[in-house]
Amino acid sequence: MRGEYQQLVDEISAVFGAPATLEDRDFGLIAFGAHGGDDDLELTMDPVRTRSILQRRSTAAVRAWFEAFGIARAVAPLRIPPDPAAGVFKGRICLPVRHRGVVHGYVWLLDDEQLAGLDLGPAAADPRVAQAMETAARIGALLAAEARAGAELGELLRDLLTARAGGRDAARAALREGLGQSADGPLALVAVAPWRTDDGDGDGEQPGTDAPGSAIAALSGVAALCAVPGCLPDGSAALAALVRLRALTAPAPARAAADRLLHSPRAGGSAAAGMGTPRRGLAELTDAWAEALSSARAAAAERRLGPLAEWGGLGPYRVLTGLPQERAADPAVRPLLARPHTELARTTEVYLDCAGQAGRAAAALGIHRQTLYYRLSRVEQLTGLDLDNGEDRLLLHMTLKASRLG
Repeated sequence: MRGEYQQLVDEISAVFGAPATLEDRDFGLIAFGAHGGDDDLELTMDPVRTRSILQRRSTAAVRAWFEAFGIARAVAPLRIPPDPAAGVFKGRICLPVRHRGVVHGYVWLLDDEQLAGLDLGPAAADPRVAQAMETAARIGALLAAEARAGAELGELLRDLLTARAGGRDAARAALREGLGQSADGPLALVAVAPWRTDDGDGDGEQPGTDAPGSAIAALSGVAALCAVPGCLPDGSAALAALVRLRALTAPAPARAAADRLLHSPRAGGSAAAGMGTPRRGLAELTDAWAEALSSARAAAAERRLGPLAEWGGLGPYRVLTGLPQERAADPAVRPLLARPHTELARTTEVYLDCAGQAGRAAAALGIHRQTLYYRLSRVEQLTGLDLDNGEDRLLLHMTLKASRLG
């Protein structure tokens, strides 16, 4: 299907004699067309188009600027002026890609001198506009069909991940039938958390049912995507991405998928990703999901693990993420977690991370060793724990780590 998109984008490029770019509605690149030779392409590219092509996504500032002009609601082409502050140095002509009233993506043209006189009004006399919009409608139909197929697989994946033990066999069988041969190959599950499931586009879709643009899924080797509501301790949702691998020891496609999904507008600024241990087939998929979700929580709590944390590298967080949140804060340590003692808690955690080596800890904190000793004595007074006692140190260390888990 990728070839079909490229052919249609090339048609639009040929109609206007200008390079066109096709993105899905989450601004993930699907295809781009060049008019003329390589020199012409270089002359017509600007930083936004360059980034879109090379990194296959646009920045948040660029997306915000474009969306401010109502592109998600537009049914006809519209002009968008430049905004150097957002990194948009050249204006754009946007052709909305819709199907049955729903926006599925956008075709972009640079609004340069060549197209400056193009009439985009409702009664545009220029036949190129109507021809390009007819091609955009064909693209919309393809994206809609791909989205429907992806949504069906996503629903099957969600059924399996959320089914009770007694219903997992049926859910697994349905997903295996939907995936075909890839169901028995090496697979990895990626979790992105938190994931926004509301739909603010006003385009008539049912909130929470759609996954990221189909281009992201296809380009990253994703077999199925779904939002899993209420799976985080605070009741928010996470995204599950089932990724095909070439081998159990080659998780690169899953890492690439996580990177792309973390840049989706539906992943908030605090979102992190986690990956479970790759498995062959679907038999242990629910275990892989638990690992992926725990890894994402650990990545959010401990940024040195992220933005993508893998189950095998979590260390103590493999245990901590399995603890009920209400039991994670031991009563003895709880006073140290109060806001007035933030600096004491940080000092203690760094000291314990340094295996109790005062010199290393003082250097890491940028304080004098005597200051470190003074703070640690205050911690002992506050908690009643003895930092010379191995079990007390373990309790303190694990509780401090667990306190950051969301």
